[in-house]
Amino acid sequence: MTPNPQAPSTVQPWLAWLYLALAVAGGVLPWLANLDYMRQYGSAFDIRLFVQLANANPAAQSLSRDLLVGASAITVWMVIESRRLAMRHLWLVLLSSITIAFAFAAPFFLFLRERRLAELARSGGHQP
Repeated sequence: MTPNPQAPSTVQPWLAWLYLALAVAGGVLPWLANLDYMRQYGSAFDIRLFVQLANANPAAQSLSRDLLVGASAITVWMVIESRRLAMRHLWLVLLSSITIAFAFAAPFFLFLRERRLAELARSGGHQP
């Protein structure tokens, strides 16, 4: 028997909650650093200085470039996957990626995806 790539995998309710917990951590931890940045460099968020500091040395450049490429690839997948599953609220995920943190948006998307897969499983497993 060959697996049906359109059929949702076995639903694991705990996985959605794990993704939500990671989303919370992904929202809080970067913003704690952002608040420290604003305290250290001025209360206004200077994006030019932020990017300059994010590229201040090879280690920072490595992390910045790693995030840029990885986040870009995952964002493309999130758009395609949300359309495939007819998910709602993608705009909220994409907006949170630039206003909160990608570390929030990616696990938040996975939380919403798990909930959608569970919804599809309950309705007979038919995906759009």
